[in-house]
Amino acid sequence: MPLITHHGIAEPFRRLAPVRATSTSYDTGEPTPEGSVMKIGIIGAGNIGGNLTRRLTAVGHDVAVANSRGPHTLTALAEETGATPVTVEEAARGAEVVVVTIPLKAVPNLPSGFLDGAAENVAVIDTGNYYPQQRDGKIAEIEEGLTESRWTERQIGHPVIKAFNGTYAQDILDKPQPKGTPGRVALPVPGDDEAAKKVVRDLIDEIGFDTVDTGGQDESWRQQPGTPVYGLAKDTEAVTKALAEASPERTAEWLA
Repeated sequence: MPLITHHGIAEPFRRLAPVRATSTSYDTGEPTPEGSVMKIGIIGAGNIGGNLTRRLTAVGHDVAVANSRGPHTLTALAEETGATPVTVEEAARGAEVVVVTIPLKAVPNLPSGFLDGAAENVAVIDTGNYYPQQRDGKIAEIEEGLTESRWTERQIGHPVIKAFNGTYAQDILDKPQPKGTPGRVALPVPGDDEAAKKVVRDLIDEIGFDTVDTGGQDESWRQQPGTPVYGLAKDTEAVTKALAEASPERTAEWLA
């Protein structure tokens, strides 16, 4: 979740602390109709993972959440949300959607076959960003032009849908609005698997946000750190404009 500096530059490697939601905005969005509850696994319980756990359970989904430190460290989040704390190896078991929301440098350390127990045609959401100077160190393939999510796909051996990478964690709780609300915040969503992308876009709509289909994964550079859409909490028109204005060239701040 990016903090905006006095230069207007997003510093996404810094995250707002998650808070227990008490405002009515937390419950905004469309409740899950009976019979359409999805099993969702979330790997990573930082600010993005924690607040996605809050939103997805709030609309009625069956959420399992894992982190690198073990289920015993997730007791408070589980008690607050009703999510099930599990190990990373268990997080995808039976899941129709899996969210990978961990530092990019940690992706290669995910357990081999962690998606093996997932539902057929599982949609995998990647929220990651490459922060070479701030956190991840140099990843040569990304420095040479491979998109972050394409790199993640190669590490886990499964297609991903990129989403939430430029979203303030607190906005996940504070900015949901009902479908059709003028000015509803939109998130860019690229990915090659059209069926999985539809699942993800529908899920984002359900938790209170519009989406903009930005094409295939090779176009996901349009929302990487330093681009106009990164950290932008605006409507579909503004997001579409920002995506069109993006450059594939990384600035020095976002290179090793």
